[in-house]
Amino acid sequence: MFLHTHPYEPFVFEQAEKLIVGTLPPPRFTTGELKADDVDFCYGSRNGMLWPILDRIFDLGLVYENTHLAIEQRKNFLLANKIGVCDIVESAERDKVDASDLGMQNVRLRNLLHYLERYRNLKTVLFMGGNSKNGPEYFFRKLLKPIGVKLETISEEVPRIYQFQLPETGRKIQTVSLTAPSGAANRAVGSLASYKRMKAADADFNTLDFRVLQYRDFFLS
Repeated sequence: MFLHTHPYEPFVFEQAEKLIVGTLPPPRFTTGELKADDVDFCYGSRNGMLWPILDRIFDLGLVYENTHLAIEQRKNFLLANKIGVCDIVESAERDKVDASDLGMQNVRLRNLLHYLERYRNLKTVLFMGGNSKNGPEYFFRKLLKPIGVKLETISEEVPRIYQFQLPETGRKIQTVSLTAPSGAANRAVGSLASYKRMKAADADFNTLDFRVLQYRDFFLS
């Protein structure tokens, strides 16, 4: 049994207005066996799409390598744009050493509500995935259930948008369940009617292009 622990502390600061929330990076980030083109920071996997998406939206000119420069580029972007990162899973056990959310067992969650209460400029949670089993929204709902807080639906269209009220401060937080920035979610993207329409109109249109269009509205707003 492999104990998959999150290698990074939450990257949250007083000015942050948005919070990126996923689950766990690939196991090699826990064991320290990074590839030359991985970045030793949140969402730094060479196979991940979050930073390429943001690179295109904001024209960042990021480098994709295991260097201090690559880390600093990403941290500086987050600070300048008031975006924090706090994945919801602290640790999980795995029979198979891979990055599958479904393969996580005996999951220990971070208290995401604590960070939302503490950092009072936070207004929006950007889930890197939806309510499928062991996705970030799925786990967040598990955190809310014991305290009787429910997500109120704002939009049922993908990406689904909800809001809720923090129990201590009463602040309203909006959540957006974006299509996960991973190859595993490509099949789900391909089944969406909106993607099929765009693909039919442009044969070169792909799942990364789709995510760029989807993410742009929520990261730029």
